[in-house]
Amino acid sequence: MRTRFKETLRCLAMSGALLALCVANAQPASSEASHASPQHAPCAPPPNLADGWAIETDPEVSGFDVAQLCVVLSKFAASEVNFHSLIIERRGKLVAEVYKRGKDESIYSLFASTTTFDAGMRHDVRSISKSVVSLLWGIADAEGKMPPLHTPVLDLLPELDEFNNEGREKITVAHLLTMRSGLDWSEPNTYTAQNDEFGLYWRSSQAHYVFNRPMAAPAGALYNYNGGGTAILAQILTKRVGMSLPEYARKVLFTPLGITDWTWVNDVRGRPLAFAGLRLRPRDMAKIGRMVLGDGKQFGNWQGKQIVPAEWIKQSIRRHVQMPDPPGWQYGYQWWLGEVDALNMKHDWAAGFGNGGQRLFMVPSLDLVVVTTAGEYGKPAIGREGYQLFRQIASALRTNSSLVAPRN
Repeated sequence: MRTRFKETLRCLAMSGALLALCVANAQPASSEASHASPQHAPCAPPPNLADGWAIETDPEVSGFDVAQLCVVLSKFAASEVNFHSLIIERRGKLVAEVYKRGKDESIYSLFASTTTFDAGMRHDVRSISKSVVSLLWGIADAEGKMPPLHTPVLDLLPELDEFNNEGREKITVAHLLTMRSGLDWSEPNTYTAQNDEFGLYWRSSQAHYVFNRPMAAPAGALYNYNGGGTAILAQILTKRVGMSLPEYARKVLFTPLGITDWTWVNDVRGRPLAFAGLRLRPRDMAKIGRMVLGDGKQFGNWQGKQIVPAEWIKQSIRRHVQMPDPPGWQYGYQWWLGEVDALNMKHDWAAGFGNGGQRLFMVPSLDLVVVTTAGEYGKPAIGREGYQLFRQIASALRTNSSLVAPRN
């Protein structure tokens, strides 16, 4: 019901031509074919699919309490919570992988469909797309194509000169990366008719739509989640690299990681949804997490090749903003940050979060990546379920003998 309501609101706001396009784009989330191996028992080792992943057949070698981890995996597989997948990766190897049957709906789905998920199926990652845009910005910055982060955004968008007033002229690239533009914007996790994200799907100028609103706070003063800021970052990025967002992502990120089966969904005007449109297989989500953590010594490294500059990742997952809720969480450059208990101490984590229960957790000091996908769109409770699952996985660790020195 939530998706039908959301799409009805979105489509009603459009002209007849755009409405037809919206209906044409509507399709079940599970419409793609899968050629993966059959599902296996939750505590069994992940299958070797010759997709670039090494497999750890004994979780104890990866530092886990085998019995405790198996309890977590078995409960996940048996739970009625609408999770679709779980992947645990440590020290460059897949340790556990579970897929489930559940209801799902893509961005343009008019109805939810029940699907048996497996390793070969792409899944919406929703706002984890934002974290990927941050990685692409870092790569382009290393190529010398991006402006300094202190650059006022409107200096990069001369067509919006009319908004160079009332404090909007002080909004910088860094403010967009950290969700601190100060613009009056409402984007709740639950969907309502007042959700400002809707306009990003069909407005002729996303940047004009975002800046054509008053300042609710001085630029840089307050955190306020704003997917429009990511859309503007992507607009600036694609102009400066001279390629579309999917083309650039394919060239500098996905192909180097061996990610070949992915899509970036467009809005109704044919623009890639920078803030929510990426669809990936869970194993490929884990590849991004492993690349961010790197080889244990340097961030951004994948199997000996530097993909994203280590310094960019270091700055991206640094605490730039203290979150008002939940307490103790922070925000970086399109990444969420916090702490988790493991091995009798607290460890910093960084994560990409996507609506519906899409999660990409990374814990540098534990060399740990945890991925979940789910279908609970617009339901905040799935976030609490996912975080509890992540904590249970971290609690199942018993050793960290290969812990490396702090990264530079």
